[in-house]
Amino acid sequence: MTSEVKNYNPVARALHWISAIFIIGMFAVGLWMVDLSYYSEWYRTVPHWHKSIGILLAGLTLFRIVWKKFTPSPEIEGKPYEIFAAKLVHFLMYLILIVIFSSGYLISTEDGRSIDVFNWFSIPGLGALFENQADLSGDIHFYCAWALILMAAAHAIAAIKHHVINKDNTLRKMIGASK
Repeated sequence: MTSEVKNYNPVARALHWISAIFIIGMFAVGLWMVDLSYYSEWYRTVPHWHKSIGILLAGLTLFRIVWKKFTPSPEIEGKPYEIFAAKLVHFLMYLILIVIFSSGYLISTEDGRSIDVFNWFSIPGLGALFENQADLSGDIHFYCAWALILMAAAHAIAAIKHHVINKDNTLRKMIGASK
């Protein structure tokens, strides 16, 4: 006897929504903080928070990938091309997240200093590994962040389309309310 998984489990749902909130927030804060002047009261605080949350989000994302691999998930609904697109976009979003975390680390540690995570612990810095590390990594970080936000928007629009037009369980599965 097999039982079909109808909803994502509560841990997967929580990880999804927490990640979504923090990724959108980190994107907005990242755009804002690059324009802070040296004399702004936020000049040191916001980058510290951005780095700290980025490190914690990286750990959460790694946990999420492992959790996804080892727990059952409901089937993806839709036409074959929609299923392919959903799997591709999910894979690319995880890949881009890893690139964003890695490039953020390379930006922050080019000078050899560690990253202090809310003064709870530190992630050691490796220093400059290649020429213009911070600038190149900054460009990668910026463009990957935009790519991630655009993919996340497409992901949300697709879920809403499935809910409103197709009237299937795609969105309901992520809120735990499948029919």
